[in-house]
Amino acid sequence: MTSVCLYFKVHQPWRLKKHNFLDTSSRDRNELHDHYFDKHGKDKEIFHRVAKKCYYPANDIIREAMNDFEDREDDFKVAFSLTGTFIEQCREFDPGVLDSFRDLVETGNVEILGETYHHSLASLFEEQNEFKEQVKMHTGLIKEEFGIEPRVFSNTEALYNNRIAKAVEDMGFEGIITEGADRILGWRSPNYLYQPPGDVASIPVITKNYSLSDDIAFRFSARWWDKWPLTADKFADWLSNAEGDVVNLSMDYETFGEHHWADSGIFSFLRSLPGEVVSRENISFKTASDVVESHEPVGEIDVFEYDSVSWADMERDDSAWLGNWMQQFLFDELKELERSVKKTGNDHLVEVWRKLLTSDHLYYLCDKGMGDGDVHSYFSAFDSHYEAFRSFLEVLGDFKQRVKEELNEEV
Repeated sequence: MTSVCLYFKVHQPWRLKKHNFLDTSSRDRNELHDHYFDKHGKDKEIFHRVAKKCYYPANDIIREAMNDFEDREDDFKVAFSLTGTFIEQCREFDPGVLDSFRDLVETGNVEILGETYHHSLASLFEEQNEFKEQVKMHTGLIKEEFGIEPRVFSNTEALYNNRIAKAVEDMGFEGIITEGADRILGWRSPNYLYQPPGDVASIPVITKNYSLSDDIAFRFSARWWDKWPLTADKFADWLSNAEGDVVNLSMDYETFGEHHWADSGIFSFLRSLPGEVVSRENISFKTASDVVESHEPVGEIDVFEYDSVSWADMERDDSAWLGNWMQQFLFDELKELERSVKKTGNDHLVEVWRKLLTSDHLYYLCDKGMGDGDVHSYFSAFDSHYEAFRSFLEVLGDFKQRVKEELNEEV
């Protein structure tokens, strides 16, 4: 029987304010979060909008489906990755959203995956101490909020290479999810488990079936698509006909209600899909940890550091965040700051630095054209990547000055 692993990424960043010039003379270093980030503006506005359009209605539908199937042999199961910054915004703006996720976890059919707390690019640092520290922070947060410890890991934007796989295995995770990119799989199907080269690690790797995932995440509302409209019975047939051990369907949770509005039929699709899947004898829902327990890797994937995989853009690499000189410059600046920031011993400065590591800030600086550029622009709170760069540069310059003052030395 083929396992269907339905996995949702739930993330909201702390967005940078749009600055012209920062007033550096009257701000206390312990108030920098409100000074740099648009907590009372865009962050609050977007969170409430998405909670109304996606989190509450989608959670209600999933909970109802789980109640419908609780007495049946074939359960409806899903996995979520909730970033630390998302949970912070739940606490700040609407604790009821977090309660609705707790209700789902209490069904026993929802798995919470491991993540970096700040949805950061720390896994791409030469030294992995910060990466491991953020993963540890996230694990502690999930245990605090849900009483469970993540067993399977999903890195920021599915970023993956051999080195990341080894670090994740060393941290005790039982599996890792990444993109089933053609360049790493070649002729092979994403519908199986793989593992890194034997001399690197042995952790099972669950690869996303990006074609079927994108049918929901990107093409659901596309009237130009030759398979539109996408119905639950049609999609369940596709899943039933898919060869392999596991079909991993990964997407942003905001797919439901935010990226595709309610009038597109996306909620009707979500409501009907569980019944359509369990009615077919050769497929069933499994969580990510169920998958690594039930199936064995069938081969190796070898991904070097310079060729990291992600689920972003057509390239499915790290170019969504590091593809131009602006992104590379700021990323290098942030890396160089690690030693100095941690040397201050000021927890507030360390926390602000970590929020600056959130991948979204560099994502907004991407200058790609065509479809990928449209996606970057859709998510950005800025009018252009140049405006995003200027705001980030001004914040970073001010922040470096604060660190310098704290250390009473040059950064």
